[in-house]
Amino acid sequence: MSSDMKSDLLKKISDKSFVVGVVGLGYVGLPLLLSFVEKGFRVVGFDIDAAKGEALRAGKSYIKHIPAERIQKAMATGRMSATTDFAKLKEVDGTLIAVPTPLNKNREPDMTYIVNTAEAIVPHMRKGQIYVLESTTYPGTTDEVMVPILETSTLKLETDFYAAFSPEREDPNNPEFHTGNIPKVVGGTSPEALEVADKLYGQIVVRTVPVSSTRVAESSKLLENIFRAVNIALVNELKVAFARMGIDVWEVIEAAKTKPFGFMPFYPGPGLGGHCIPIDPFYLTWKAREYGVTTKFIELAGEINTEMPNYVVSRVMEALNEVGKPLKGSRVLMLGLAYKANVDDMRESPSFHLMELLEKRGAAVDYHDPFIPVIPPTREHAAFTGRRSAEISDRYDLLLIATGHDEYKKIDFNRFTMPIVDTRNLVRSSGGPLVRA
Repeated sequence: MSSDMKSDLLKKISDKSFVVGVVGLGYVGLPLLLSFVEKGFRVVGFDIDAAKGEALRAGKSYIKHIPAERIQKAMATGRMSATTDFAKLKEVDGTLIAVPTPLNKNREPDMTYIVNTAEAIVPHMRKGQIYVLESTTYPGTTDEVMVPILETSTLKLETDFYAAFSPEREDPNNPEFHTGNIPKVVGGTSPEALEVADKLYGQIVVRTVPVSSTRVAESSKLLENIFRAVNIALVNELKVAFARMGIDVWEVIEAAKTKPFGFMPFYPGPGLGGHCIPIDPFYLTWKAREYGVTTKFIELAGEINTEMPNYVVSRVMEALNEVGKPLKGSRVLMLGLAYKANVDDMRESPSFHLMELLEKRGAAVDYHDPFIPVIPPTREHAAFTGRRSAEISDRYDLLLIATGHDEYKKIDFNRFTMPIVDTRNLVRSSGGPLVRA
């Protein structure tokens, strides 16, 4: 059956009769869905949030950097649909799974979304399908978690279905890179599974990078994000040390990056944000303990990066002290809620932690973000739900720049006489005290 299954799937991919299913229509799943539609495939999107399907059917985008026009063109082909009905998984030949993989309060992997998705798939499986996990996770998840659940259907891996892992590599709102021009790592549970998954992704990306196993593919994604987490922790630590010495870390970085070899610039910030860098390294830390290994670099980097919001608050207190005001009772306007510049993505944003810390110490905090007019419900910060973006004005005691939106670069900060705490190196000069954090 396996040989016939492989040949059948490869033929369907070649003649584009292969029906693609995408589970999870967020920052990873939606671009994936659109990319396959644009290459001539019929695609069914699945999400437990009915509002996403409704938006897509209406030709509307719920992600800032994905234009509504792109969705409208995809819908107009008649090859794209979105549903909450997992029974339609029987119609697809391949299911690509892009669901969240957060950490729990003990910094351990929360596999709820992957487990729930796999369990939801089981009743609707049929012979001759492939299932590909894209969610960033620890090495062994595909083999140890997803496949055993899928096999409770009585269908057997390699005989009745294939499984693979291909980590997402989305960078929201990066004008240089998109799904199609980013090489895609692919690992299968068998050579046959790899061949099918590799052929499938080869239809939408500039280059695939086949590897020997799902574990290698899972590990490659972790390495990418651990590399960033450790280097960001390094510059964050240097930021604190240089500040004590009266040295501007941003100027140091600009000087160092003129070296044409052996150096790559990383930049400090108020803490880590997004769904990848603050979370993914700890997936490996957790798994490594099973093998008696302590990942000291990862854990130290996590400690440094996690401490950054506290450091920023201490700099806010210093800035207010310069003008004779205590933090308690002061009015603070935080510029930027998104975790990175020019996006509407708030996942794991350090801005939430800054707001919590400041309010816990008695400050009255508003936020401004041109891309987030109202704070929607979030898993971790429900207390902020419904809070609205405020106007930038001089009625505050301090401005705290937390996100480097381009809009903020256009502001003449010289018109403000209150202290400004800048965590993103945006302000060249100001009318009041300027503190880098």
